[in-house]
Amino acid sequence: MKVKVKRIYEKLETSDGYRILVDRLWPRGIKKEIAQIDTWMKDVAPSTTLRKWFAHDPEKWPDFVSRYKKELHGSMAFSELMTLVKKHKTVTLLFSASDEAHNQAVALKKFVEEEFR
Repeated sequence: MKVKVKRIYEKLETSDGYRILVDRLWPRGIKKEIAQIDTWMKDVAPSTTLRKWFAHDPEKWPDFVSRYKKELHGSMAFSELMTLVKKHKTVTLLFSASDEAHNQAVALKKFVEEEFR
């Protein structure tokens, strides 16, 4: 099992494996016909309230990760994500944020990896 993160604006690669968009909102400037995603899991994305509070502020990152994990705890959406991760050899979590270090896909990758420890 391998979980990767990648901006949806980056070129599709065969090494991406199963591609999951983990944004609640559809990414700007990307046509659905050319997005080349396998599934869009909006429900695994942070709530609108949490997303707006965080606003991609790196100083809020530790609190964001903690709050996001609490939101996902016991959720059907996270269970569905885990099922897909277990089913596919490689999964790429796609996001649209410009900050590649502080976004929900990075947090989700961490949460998924914690489940396998």
